[in-house]
Amino acid sequence: MPNRHRPNTPDTGKPTLPPRPAVELQRRGELRVEKFLEAATEVFNEKGYQAARLSDIVKRAGGSMATLYRAFGDKTGLVHALMERSIDSFGQGLDALMQSPLPPDEALEQVAYRMVEEILTPSRIACHRVVISEGMRLPELRDWFQAHGVDPMETLLNEYFQRETAAGRLYVEDPDRSAHLFYMMVIGGLVLRSVSGRMTPDDIPHAKQQARLAVRLFLSGVLPRT
Repeated sequence: MPNRHRPNTPDTGKPTLPPRPAVELQRRGELRVEKFLEAATEVFNEKGYQAARLSDIVKRAGGSMATLYRAFGDKTGLVHALMERSIDSFGQGLDALMQSPLPPDEALEQVAYRMVEEILTPSRIACHRVVISEGMRLPELRDWFQAHGVDPMETLLNEYFQRETAAGRLYVEDPDRSAHLFYMMVIGGLVLRSVSGRMTPDDIPHAKQQARLAVRLFLSGVLPRT
């Protein structure tokens, strides 16, 4: 089974954030939380983290400030919740890679497509904008995202490359560094372009074409030697 820690699961040695309030919500409350997260995504993308006000989010989502504080604690807690959700969704694609019966060229292309789809969701764009724009001011949030949202994904890719190399289906001399290179080849440019507003979810078809080319370029260097 994949060795990926869920982002809200304690992991010794990884950066942590103050826990969000533990609350039991009725169905109506759960729906309100979803509305808060949707509204927060829109407001963060429109105004940025610093300029975004919780009152703007409550006004757009409906409900009350008291409910928002009860569910998330504060603005940082709200971003933390968005990050957790995006990390879990992104990680599911790499979990599927570890269980895929397809040959590496097809399996890696599929996971690249899923990576692109998640990276260009409004919620993931909002997360990246916060991390990049506020990383110096909020290092604990930046480091938490790296430790829970990036490092585990590269670890899974590392494990996949080791497994496929052992099986003779790939030849990866340095699986650890190659995992980072694959990750950056597929989505590195997408992160920068989406954060700067040059790419949106409407660009997913084009981004998938780029991802397919990135996979092919990567594989041309790791196919088994004859």
